[in-house]
Amino acid sequence: MTEKLKNTEMNTADVLVKCLENEGVEYVFGLPGEENLHVLQALKRSSIQFITTRHEQGAAFMADVYGRLTGKAGVCLSTLGPGATNLMTGVADANLDRAPLVAITGQVGTDRMHIESHQYLDLVAMFAPVTKWNAQIVRPSNTAEIVRKAFKIAQSEKPGAVHIDLPENIAAMAAPGQPLKIDAREKVYASFHSITRAAEAISQAENPIILVGNGAIRAQASQTVTAFARELNIPVANTFMGKGVIPYTDRLALWAVGLQQRDHVSCGFDHTDLVIAVGYDLIEYSPKRWNPDGTTPIIHIDLTPAEVDSSYSPLAEVIGDISDSLTEILKRVNRTGKPEPYAVHLRSEILADYEEHAKDDGFPIKPQKLIYDLRQVMGPEDVVISDVGAHKMWMARHYHCDRPNTCIISNGFAAMGIAIPGAIAAKLVKPSNKVVAVTGDGGFMMNCQELETALRVGTPFVTIIFNDGGYGLIEWKQYNHFGESNFVHFTNPDFVKLAESMGLKGYRVESALDFIPTLKEALMQEVPAVIDCPIDYRENLRFSQRAGDLTCAI
Repeated sequence: MTEKLKNTEMNTADVLVKCLENEGVEYVFGLPGEENLHVLQALKRSSIQFITTRHEQGAAFMADVYGRLTGKAGVCLSTLGPGATNLMTGVADANLDRAPLVAITGQVGTDRMHIESHQYLDLVAMFAPVTKWNAQIVRPSNTAEIVRKAFKIAQSEKPGAVHIDLPENIAAMAAPGQPLKIDAREKVYASFHSITRAAEAISQAENPIILVGNGAIRAQASQTVTAFARELNIPVANTFMGKGVIPYTDRLALWAVGLQQRDHVSCGFDHTDLVIAVGYDLIEYSPKRWNPDGTTPIIHIDLTPAEVDSSYSPLAEVIGDISDSLTEILKRVNRTGKPEPYAVHLRSEILADYEEHAKDDGFPIKPQKLIYDLRQVMGPEDVVISDVGAHKMWMARHYHCDRPNTCIISNGFAAMGIAIPGAIAAKLVKPSNKVVAVTGDGGFMMNCQELETALRVGTPFVTIIFNDGGYGLIEWKQYNHFGESNFVHFTNPDFVKLAESMGLKGYRVESALDFIPTLKEALMQEVPAVIDCPIDYRENLRFSQRAGDLTCAI
């Protein structure tokens, strides 16, 4: 056993937590364990709020969404073994959705790693595929360097997850050192040559279209993108993660791309002679779906170079601060005499499709109607967190945003169970805004235990359950492939009674007319609320049929 420290000495766990404070960490989400006892004790003496979750996956999802909403690394903590493996799904989700996250795991002592030990796994090796960087602290004197490096890498473009593994004997050892100074990140500016080449291509294009992704949100370039599009009269499509870069009410907004099925906006990509990709990440929507033969010219505008892909070979890469790049390109573009791009005229079809079910009173409620009504209740700055399932496809297609980061969708990793933990993080970040978690009954049951966490830490939000008694997205795909479904149905508890048993408010929607007043009442509660809403997923196959029949007018 390590000897007890003198009262004036710090151990490695103390230095670690001092470094977290230095990085501006507000919350650490996690579970206590035997091997992270010293870290927990140090957190107790710190300014950081430790939020005890009911599952490590929930902790990682909370850190994931916190990072995405703030741009600062969210921090999650687990013990070794099963605690660490439980953490990995949320860590992987953050990494593929480019959300800054620092995961910290406890570990057996270094004196036990050479033999078979209870709950011991090589966590550095395990986390390597799902992180940008990870390391084990084996010398107390290296703690400050490791923590600073972790945050720097996590928060640098493209942001992602990092992992720090802390053996329990190292955590207890006396540790010298103070947190390192946080170095300021300077703007990087694109080359004159790339800006000029991009401007020339945009000037010559007859039917350009802008494809905007989450990188534009991370770069806080929303206003510049909108001004650029309006000045040049170029329509804008956004990825699932690029919602709100341009207000959805703008005449140039073509809304979301990313569905596997064709949609109205697909016609814009069929007819374009130039895609201007702004902050676009290939993981958000594969270019093979909108440029399958790789012949469409592309301008890549981002903070990082383009990934290599046979369907994504830009004729110009404008690498630097996105807002500055767009401003400089705009100065050099001349589109005088150019006709209005083809895709602008798609908006009337898109709007008509959106409004089609606005007054539908069928029950169970059609997903389009439920999401239309949800949009009417939520304000421009309010936040929805979508879980993964059939409802995610409908949320991606039909829930539109005025502002960036007001609809959070797990897209790169597409992990079920994110909605409820994510809503807790969203409410912590934006306590004065309405927050709604939208989930299926499958996703709800994966992490509904975190509603107790929400009640305990005082984060009232509303969870809407799209209830169809099965894994609706998989059933949708099975019918498309085989004309039948298998192994996707299950029974559910009484969600209203479940909510009430946890000290929450529970509601069940009995008609289409019930939904808006029920949602408004639920949003006024001082405790989390759950709305059980039967959903008509016959619309899934109807949409697939319509998408298959879609033709593009010339």
